[in-house]
Amino acid sequence: MQVRAWTKSAQKCPPSTFYTGLRKNPHKARIPCDSNGRFLPPHTPPPPRAPSEGVSPNPWRPFGSRLEFDFAHYHFVELQSSGRNIDKALDMWAASVMEFGGNVPWKNSADLYRTIDAIQHGDAPWKVYQVHYQGPLPPGTPPKWMTESYELCMRDARQVLHHQLSTREFSGNINYAPYKHQDADGQRVWSNLMSADWAWKQADAIAKDRATHGAMFVPIIAGSDKTTVSVATGNQEYHPVYMSPGNLSNIARRAHTNAFLPIAFLPIPKTSKKNRKAATYQTFCRQMYHASLSIIFEPLKPGMSAPEVIKCPDGHFRRAIYGLGPYIADYPEQVWLAAIVQGWCPKCDAPPHDLDCNGSHRRSERKTEFLIGAWDPGTLWTTFGVRADVVPFTHSFPRADIHELLSPDLLHQVIKGTFKDHLVTWVNEYLLEEHREARGLDIIADIDRRISAVPPFPGLRRFPDGRDFKQWTGDDSKALMKVYLGAIAGHVPDGMVKSLAAFLDFCYIARRNAITSEGLKQLEHALDRFHVYRDVFVGTAGVSGDQISLPRQHSLKHYVRSIRLFGSPNGLCSSITESKHIKAVKEPWRRSNRFQALAQMLQTNCRMDKLAAAHQVLTTLGMMDGTTSSHQAMLLRGEQPQPRPRVGAMAAEDNMDDDDHGPAPGPKSLSSVELAHTPARGYPRTLRSLAIHIDQPEFPAALRRFLYDQVNPDSDISPADVDINDCPDFTGRIVVFQSAVACFYAPSDLCGAGGMYHERIRSHQNWKGKYPRYDTMFIKTGPDSDPMYGMTIGRALLFFSFTFREKYFPCVLVNWYVPGNAPDENTGMWVVQPEFADCVARAAHLLPVYGTSFIPEDFQFYDSLDAFRAYFVNNVIDHHTHEFLS
Repeated sequence: MQVRAWTKSAQKCPPSTFYTGLRKNPHKARIPCDSNGRFLPPHTPPPPRAPSEGVSPNPWRPFGSRLEFDFAHYHFVELQSSGRNIDKALDMWAASVMEFGGNVPWKNSADLYRTIDAIQHGDAPWKVYQVHYQGPLPPGTPPKWMTESYELCMRDARQVLHHQLSTREFSGNINYAPYKHQDADGQRVWSNLMSADWAWKQADAIAKDRATHGAMFVPIIAGSDKTTVSVATGNQEYHPVYMSPGNLSNIARRAHTNAFLPIAFLPIPKTSKKNRKAATYQTFCRQMYHASLSIIFEPLKPGMSAPEVIKCPDGHFRRAIYGLGPYIADYPEQVWLAAIVQGWCPKCDAPPHDLDCNGSHRRSERKTEFLIGAWDPGTLWTTFGVRADVVPFTHSFPRADIHELLSPDLLHQVIKGTFKDHLVTWVNEYLLEEHREARGLDIIADIDRRISAVPPFPGLRRFPDGRDFKQWTGDDSKALMKVYLGAIAGHVPDGMVKSLAAFLDFCYIARRNAITSEGLKQLEHALDRFHVYRDVFVGTAGVSGDQISLPRQHSLKHYVRSIRLFGSPNGLCSSITESKHIKAVKEPWRRSNRFQALAQMLQTNCRMDKLAAAHQVLTTLGMMDGTTSSHQAMLLRGEQPQPRPRVGAMAAEDNMDDDDHGPAPGPKSLSSVELAHTPARGYPRTLRSLAIHIDQPEFPAALRRFLYDQVNPDSDISPADVDINDCPDFTGRIVVFQSAVACFYAPSDLCGAGGMYHERIRSHQNWKGKYPRYDTMFIKTGPDSDPMYGMTIGRALLFFSFTFREKYFPCVLVNWYVPGNAPDENTGMWVVQPEFADCVARAAHLLPVYGTSFIPEDFQFYDSLDAFRAYFVNNVIDHHTHEFLS
């Protein structure tokens, strides 16, 4: 037991955190210009905001006041109230002002909707196009799908792009030119799309035309993903297409903003099971799919050759050249996009029966054209995996090759695919095969109990029943990854543990927001280890045949090249598009009456976009500061709202005092730890009384030895060796806190605009009135050359502060968990053991070393840190931990 203090100390940061070298492409000088495209002299300030952007005699227009706007936003966006409920709220409002002779601004919900429709901001209307089969009809009665019309719903991609690029909140989170980064060690760093090789090469290709010099390159990131909103009512499906400017940072694209917006809903033809496998029907579906995508992006095509003038988040105008960029899709959609045969790889020609073989070659548009000209359709299908009846939509756009543009998909290839669908399934099937059903089910049940028994951690989802839930989401798989390795260790062969550990290393490196040259080497090494150790599954019930050949696992071989081309896969993941389904598809569908729902959904999306755009404009004008009533009180005092400065406004709100974890506001900085703002109640204020209250009799001696170290910083004698009577006595007042907040740079996790993240470390005698909670944390106790890079694990028994000789000390009373000399050979995790007897960096998570023993069925997770002899330091609890322990 020991007392430790901290004073906003800097922690060891991952090697890719801070960059020193930056080289921008000289062909893309991204020179500001005026609205007519004439370049401006250096250091010219941006033009003032135009009246159409919100500076007008009534910036609330078409609303009359803050109250009216807040009412509409609250009911339509936040509550998603039905028309009937809005009518009721308006009637109650009218009753409240009737005796004062007042009126409400709307008669009913329809009147309110007309006001929302009149908002000028974010206006990109949806249009519907009819698509028909135009091929030859068979004799007699043709199939119904040949005579029906299909709806392509879309809005002007160019108009949406201009809205996105003019959003002021993206200022500081946008790159106007391709660039190359190097860290302090001279290593190349790949992070945002514009930091990678593809954008650089595109800029070089565009610059061959002198008319484009001085313009900025705007890559168009697209993504599409079919989603089901209701299985019970006829398997209702929708197929949205999303778009994002590739100049935005990965952090901005992953945030809940308008960085990624729906621009179309693709037609989904349906037919009877009998006709579903007909070659003509399958060809028609794929041709309509690509024709629709061509139509969707057609408005951008002129700007891919001749510069257009756009307005940017910093308020400047710039000339811009567009280009189709990475396309986000899961494997079934990649098969359609690349016009290949199911089971083949969309990026190389490796055969389906041996996808990971050596000697395969990358696919390209030119190579495919050559093959189609040289071979018959049957040979193309069976030998090369190419469909001769479909031309990818990228064929008609400049500088676009779909085989190159398909981005890595962390969600479906790594998290759901390799981990959940393959490894977790294979482990269970191995246990059932190896131990027979009864014993195998017992072991699986114990694995579930181990998963449910892990100690709490900020942001860690608890699994009370282990993996026993019906429908997995991507978030479920991500949460299970954090605790699964420790749960199976001891129940499965070492080779399976090593296979999963190697895979987790690959996953967490690939999910970093910034990946260095050394990181790419680590990624390749992890994949090589995974390929070696995964052979332990060959021959088990989960894997038939003599080798593993699966498209989603094979895709991992293309990650290194894709990262060099497009930067971190973190900003190009289908989890981004899937998260957009909630607001763009599922919630609007639930608000519809289910009859011809798409038109109602599009109207809802349009109104949501208008209100969001208006809210952004009003926020930058300072009109949304405070509450509705405080705004009204300010006006009654004769004061006026003050516009906010022109800076990025994507940082998290400063509400960390109540949150366990999440984005932290502010720019990139070293870490700090601060005690909670509010002291705890009910604790004694004197040292000895407090020691009795928390049942820690060694606390007074630990504090006195701590004070000896503070008073004698140059002493050669360790405080532990000093006679307690020679240590200063303390009779002052002690203030207790039940938590501390660690704030650190973690751009690979869900962070603020500056890449900062916070988490709360708790020390509570009666957490939520149910059980004691004493979290563990990393504490810097030695140089990086020491075991675990100079970090030791401490368990927070008490957070407290006091003043001694006019100096303030924020402190923590800890029990130590001491690491061994090297990580565990199988899991790759450090193992620590409790030692009951310099600075706090952040929270740590420990997984019990369960061994081969079963844990009792009534075991409770909050007893885990007291019940085992050794613990794994969980290096996959989040990306930040994995990076600095790698």
